[in-house]
Formats: sequence, structure tokens, C-alpha cells
Amino acid sequence: MATSTRTVTNQAPPLVGYDVFSSDRALAEAVERHLAHLPADTVGEVRQDLELLGRTAGSSQAQRWGELAGENPPVLRSHDRYGNRIDEVEFHPAWHRLLGKAVSSGLTAAWGRPGGHVRRAAGFLVWSQVDGQGCPVSMTHAAVPALRSDPELAARWEPLLTSRTYEEGLRRPAEKAGVLFGMAMTEKQGGSDVRANTTRARGLAADGEYELTGHKWFCSAPMSDAFLVLAQAECRGGPGGLTCFLVPRVLDDGTRNVFRVQRLKDKLGNRSNASAEVEFDGTWARRVGGEGRGVRTIIEMVAATRLDCVIGSAALMRQAVAQAVHHCAHRGAFGGKLIDKPLMRNVLADIALESEAATVLGMRLAAAAEAADGGNAAERALLRIAVPAAKYWVTKRCTPLTAEALECLGGNGYVEESGMPRLLRESPLNSIWEGSGNVQALDVLRALRREPGALDAYLREIGRARGADHRLDAAIKGMLTELADLETAEVRARRLVERMALVLQGALLVRWAPPEVADAFCASRLGGDWGAAFGTLPHGLDLAAVVDRARVRS
Repeated sequence: MATSTRTVTNQAPPLVGYDVFSSDRALAEAVERHLAHLPADTVGEVRQDLELLGRTAGSSQAQRWGELAGENPPVLRSHDRYGNRIDEVEFHPAWHRLLGKAVSSGLTAAWGRPGGHVRRAAGFLVWSQVDGQGCPVSMTHAAVPALRSDPELAARWEPLLTSRTYEEGLRRPAEKAGVLFGMAMTEKQGGSDVRANTTRARGLAADGEYELTGHKWFCSAPMSDAFLVLAQAECRGGPGGLTCFLVPRVLDDGTRNVFRVQRLKDKLGNRSNASAEVEFDGTWARRVGGEGRGVRTIIEMVAATRLDCVIGSAALMRQAVAQAVHHCAHRGAFGGKLIDKPLMRNVLADIALESEAATVLGMRLAAAAEAADGGNAAERALLRIAVPAAKYWVTKRCTPLTAEALECLGGNGYVEESGMPRLLRESPLNSIWEGSGNVQALDVLRALRREPGALDAYLREIGRARGADHRLDAAIKGMLTELADLETAEVRARRLVERMALVLQGALLVRWAPPEVADAFCASRLGGDWGAAFGTLPHGLDLAAVVDRARVRS
């Protein structure tokens, strides 16, 4: 009997209707592990919240929101119909639904909650697999530690930043139940070299109040209620220099602050989210921290957003791997399912390893952030060196992994309808945002040279796994040899930081992952038997078990 040409066969069904959290074994296990110190009912509540968010993230509705937000990028409305300057950014309703769900799910409310940073990081990893509101969520979350340098500002703003209520639109903060924060540091002449900033801050009569004049080349989340900004304070008998300021969009009397959005950036990816060039011209600002201490004040915010770059990249990796494995489990070719073909299985296992290692590392750092927020100095020291190392390596691995996962879908993966091109365009973002690879590598070197406690904390962490795998032990020994010579380290900083990140991932997987995962990681990433491309894992590993662990089960 002839088959109609309109009959569709041998196509994978859409990957919808599943729990993004529970189907990610590495993530679910990490949450259980890092919350084990909490009461059982608290852990159960966290798990229920994450499962609910996971089911929403895996629903066809949420995935459609992500598509619509990406297809309908934000629009700048510089003036109203009467010619008044308003500088507002207009978003598609789907974007507001995504952001509202993120806020109501507590993704800006980690501070001061039992297990808050771990549950928040897990939720961020889950929801970032949908699309495009990670930037305002991350900025709002990360603004809290910077504002805590000024108790008065923290008392006023922290309850609004950590609220679970999302209210769109610009109004006086006192009229809103929750607010969003953005950040404006980068200038066109300096880039990551913020000490080259030229935006000026002139002191006003009231203590702590200033007027800003200048131009910011990149302003993240320009529709936000307030921003943390770096500017050069004019010296009036004080220290002057680069200083951190809080810039609200709407002043206490209800008038609009001067915040001129000159244009929105036309970006490669992350198109549902807005980034802008903005201009200050007599813009009212409130100093945060002391004059001349801008970098020190804002560094806690940067550390938190860098960790979100790690978590966000782990989210993209996980979604790419889930799509690739799902497709290969349903697609037949050359007499069998793709997932059962030895060479394809090698590719899938390799990208699954990379994804799991990123997740385990990101969640370990979230647990360290939790402990550091509670006053643990050793965990704070670990973050100082592990966050830039992880930010360097995990974000670097995101783009090649996503491209490899796309290739697993063949021509289908190159078509916009698959969602894979959107993932690929998004994948380089986190390696650039909050400091590119060189900036991260140099930051690790700075910590190694100036903060010996950070290296001590890192060595204690990897030391917990010594003796468990001979390849890990050899990698640690080789890394220590490299660390012995820091005088000539800058030219080889990327290689050194890559090694540090891989050793840390290997140590964590040896301690916590199933044996087949740890064995495959150590054999390839630490044992030297690994090609330059994905799909070059050595013979003799249990690749089927590694791939099976990455499968999505509804």
C-alpha cells in the first residue's frame, strides 16, 4: 500500500510536557546534596517549588513565550505622542510573563532565606532554559550585596529587590511592591577597564547626593527601576575617584530622572532582552559606599553576576544536550536509532559529560555563596578564585557544545523552528558579559598573587578528592607545578585557568557523580586521552550509561 507523501514519519516529537528540574539528574542530586543540612520539610518545600517551576519550563506554553519573546525584540520609545522625552523600552507581553514567573518563583529572592542561594541557582538554571529574562533577574539579585555597604539604602531597597511581586512600568519606588535593578559600568573608550571611565559625578549640597554627566556604552536592563553606576567623583576635599552610585529612574517627588536611552543594541543573540547606550546629563544619583571605592563596592555584585554566567551557560548546555539526546532517541537511520550508533553515542556522551560537569560546578559555587552569605570566610575565599575560573571555562565550553548538539539534529537543527539556532546565538553571551575570557584569567592571576587564602581554599576543595582517581592526582600534581611559577604566568594564564577549572570539576565529579561519569571525565579531560572535537572519548568507557543519565523522561 502506497504511503502518502504528506505522512510524517521518523521525526522526533516535540520535547514538551516534562519537568525540566526532575529530569536533570545532576541538578536534582546537587540540590539534595547542598541542602542536606536543612530540615527535611524545608528540603521538601524547595523540591516542590523547583518541580513546579520545572513543569512550567517544560510546558508548551512557556516554550511558546520564549519563542514569542525572541521573535519580538524590545522597542525604544524615546518620546510620547506630545514630544515629551520618556525613554521607555517596550516589550512583548510574553517577555513580561517570563520575567513575572522568574520573580514570583524567587529568582531574585535568595538573600536571607534558608538554602536561598542553592534553590535560587537551581531555579535560575531551570528557567534560563526557556529564554531571555536572565539579565534583569541576575542584576536585581546581585544588587543586594552592593547596597548593603550602605545600611540606609539597603533598608529601603532590599525588600523591594527581593520581593516576589513583579510590577512593570516606571513609578515611584514607594508605589511599587517590587523593583528591578540594572547596571551601567562600561564606556566606549574603556570597556572592561572601568578605571578609564569619564562619566563625572558632581557633589550636591546634601551629603551623598550627586549629579552625573556622561555616556555609558552598555547599560544592562534599561527598563529597570534603578541602576548601579560607576562614575568619577569630583574631589572636594575628599578622595574623589571612581565611585559607585544608585540612579533611580523615577525620583521621590514622582518626576523622571534624566536617563536618556540613546539606542538599543542590535545584538547577535539575547534579542528578547534589552541592552542600551544611555546618557546622563545632570542626572540625580545617590552615592553607594565611599568615594573612590567604586570597584570595591560593586565587586560583590560582579561576583554574583559572574556566578550567574556560569549557571546560565550550564542551563544552555543542559537544554542543548536534552534536545540532542531526545532527537537521537527517536530518529532512525542506517538500520537503527541514532542514539544506539557507537559514534553518535560517543558524541552524546561527550556533551553530556560537559553539561554535567558545568552543572555540578555551578551548584557547588552556589552552595559556597550560601555559606559565604552566612559568614563563612573559607567559602568566601574559595569563591574569590573559583568563580572567575569557572566563569572562564564553563562559558567558553558553551558555544562549541551547543553547536555540536545542533549538529546532532542535522538539517532540522539549523532551522529556526527547532529552537537550536536561538540557543546557539545565546551561547557566546556569558563568555563576554561581566568580563571576557582574558579578564577572568587575569583576575585569577590577581587572586593567586595577592590573596593566598583564595588558593588555600581552592587546594583544600580539590584535596578532598585526592587519592580517589590516579588521573585526577596526576592532574593536580601538574597544575601545582604550573602554579609554582607565577612570574611568567600571564602569557599562559588561559591554559593555567583552564587546568584549574578542569581539576576542580574532576574533583567534584569524583566525589559526587556516578562512577561511569567520573571515569569518563577523568579519562578524557584529565587523562590526556581526548581529542579536540566532541565525540572523541577513549574506548572502554561506559558511554551508554552516561547518555542514559542525560535522557529526558516525562
